[in-house]
Order: sequence, then structure tokens, then C-alpha cells
Amino acid sequence: MNDLPQAPAAYVRLQSIPAQPAPLKAWSLRTTLNFASRTLRLQPLQSALSLILLALVILLGNKAMQWAVLEAVFVPDEALCQAARGVGACWGVLAEKYKLILWGRYPFEEQWRPCLSVALILAALLWSSSAKNWQASKRSWLLCIWVFTGLSFELLMSGGLFGLDLGWGLRHVESELWGGLALTLLLSLLSIMLATPLGILLALARTSKMPLLRSVSITYIEVVRGVPLISVLFMASFLLPLLLPSQKSPDVLLRVLVGITLFSSAYTAEVVRAGLLSVDPGHIEAAQSLGLGYWRTQRHVVLPQALSFVTPGLVNNFISIFKDTSLVTIVSLYELTGAMGLALNGDPIWRPFKLEGYAFIGLIYFCFCFAMSFMSQKLQHAQRHFT
Repeated sequence: MNDLPQAPAAYVRLQSIPAQPAPLKAWSLRTTLNFASRTLRLQPLQSALSLILLALVILLGNKAMQWAVLEAVFVPDEALCQAARGVGACWGVLAEKYKLILWGRYPFEEQWRPCLSVALILAALLWSSSAKNWQASKRSWLLCIWVFTGLSFELLMSGGLFGLDLGWGLRHVESELWGGLALTLLLSLLSIMLATPLGILLALARTSKMPLLRSVSITYIEVVRGVPLISVLFMASFLLPLLLPSQKSPDVLLRVLVGITLFSSAYTAEVVRAGLLSVDPGHIEAAQSLGLGYWRTQRHVVLPQALSFVTPGLVNNFISIFKDTSLVTIVSLYELTGAMGLALNGDPIWRPFKLEGYAFIGLIYFCFCFAMSFMSQKLQHAQRHFT
């Protein structure tokens, strides 16, 4: 063995060189024209439709740019806005009415309170969007942050905790006066937090082997999904108080929250059921062979996989809940959309400029919905921590 030839030192010091990216192809006008001519020759119909669509996008984009920027009025001047009607936007209406649009009927001198409440909610959402904060070692911090956010929201918006005055000098504000963005976030977040576990239980009940439990779950889901949300809100707001004593009738905000939660849980249940049916039955049999009971199997084996499969569907359901909160205006709760109508419908001077108001709240809705869509990828990554 000692007589075997040794490898030269030069070969021992050889190291692998990492792969280099392919060289970028230089752009040239001739190459582009050749590609365009080849595409037009081989796919004439698709190319014509693409050119027509491109022309429409350029035309509409030019019109929108002129209306929204070039010919727009950015100061709250009624005369200038009236002169620009039909030609340019009047963004001055937002400078005049933005407080009423964002905070609704909340007392004007106390509007710093909903502003701070929304800031706390956004900070908590930003903290929760990181997958690192869903690890087992940080879940207690996450829970504490949301408990602190909820108690702070209640204290700031109402002036007390659960109807008790803490003596901090905050004026008591009834929940009927809450509105705008703060009310939209409150209803959507609480509905999502309550409808998700209820929907999971309904999905488990619908896939259960117990006939009575399965029948009750199917009946509830099909009945709720067969009626519009507006009818559920009407029943929760007007029919429920008739069935209860006047002294024990719950607050209108609580009734609306219960109605949205019960309605959304039925749709959440169907999304989760699709994930439950996607789990490989062999995994369930393996868990049962290890002696795991039903609930431990669901918690450690089935639900982590099922929720990971249907995360895009759940996020889509969350976006629908967020937008469906605009229907609570019919029961005299003025969230973001209702607050915008309240701000402009009663003012004959600025009423003609509702389009600018709808564009403003539409931008707010888009930002939140786009953020939820973007965060769905992080939620899929965070599913591995849900054990």
C-alpha cells in the first residue's frame, strides 16, 4: 500500500470554479425588427390583436394621465374645481374631506385616537407578516402583541375597557360613531380571526364519519352560502333585537360582527375541506398506526398539510371578507365606503366630485388587498411552523 504513487501537489490544490452566468445578448434594433416581422408573418391575427390592445392602452393611459394629473386641481378651491369638471380631476375634495372619509362620524377633536389605533394595527400586521415571528419561540410574543393591540384599540376608540372608565381622561365614544378605515380594519380582522377557526371546525365536521354531525355541518354551510350577506346583516341588526329583551339587546357593532363571522365561516369551511380532501390517506393511516388520536392526527399531520395546500384560497377568502365590510353601511355603520358617501352626499358643493372620492378609497382597498396577496406567499412558507 505504501508503494502506491502519490498524487502530485498540483492536482491536490485544484478547486472547483463556480458556474458563471451566460453572457447577455446585446440588444439591437435589427434583432428587434427581425423578431417583430417574424411574429407578424407567423401569427398575424394575434399580432393584430396585440397591436390594437397596445393602442387602446396608450390611448386610455393618455386620457387618464390628462384627467388625473395634467388637468387636475390639487387645491380645495370650489371655483377651480367647477371650471375643471369634465376635463380634470378635483383632488382638492380629498384635502377638504379626507378626515371625514378616513374616520367617519368620530368626534373631530378626538380623531387622533382612531389614527393611532390604525397605526397600531398596521404595526401588528407588519410584525405578523414575517415568517420568523411564527416560530415556536416567538409565538408568545406574537400573542402578546395582538392582545396589547386589541386592548389598546378598545381603549382608544371607546375611551375605556369593556365599558369601564379607567379614569385616563379619554372621552367615551359610542360604537355607533366609529367609522372609516378604523371600523373597516376592526370588522375585517375580527371576522377573519373568528371565522377561520370556526370554518376549520365546520370542515372537520363535514368530513366526519358521524352522520348527525356531518348533516348539521352540511345544512349550516349550504343554508348560509345560499343567502346573500346583506340579508344576514339585516337579520343580525333588525330581527335579532326583536327576539331579545330590549335591555339585553347586544350592541349593533357586535351583531354585525357576529353576522359577518357566521357568513364567512361557511365559505372558509369549504376552502378548508378542499385541503382536507387533498391530504394523502396514507399519512392518516401512518399516524393512526403510531397511536395518535383523532385530534392529534388532525393537529400534527392533517391540518398543517391541508392549510398549506389551500393558503391561496384562504387569502382570497380574507380579501373577500375585507371588501364585504362595505355592506355594513345599510345598518348605519359608516365604514370606509359609507364614510365617503357621508362626507360627500350631504355637501352640495363637493357632491359632484364623488368619482375622486371613490378613486381614493379604491386605492386604499387595492393597497390592502395587494398586501394580503403578496403576504400569501409568506404564509405558505410560515405553514411549516404551524405544528
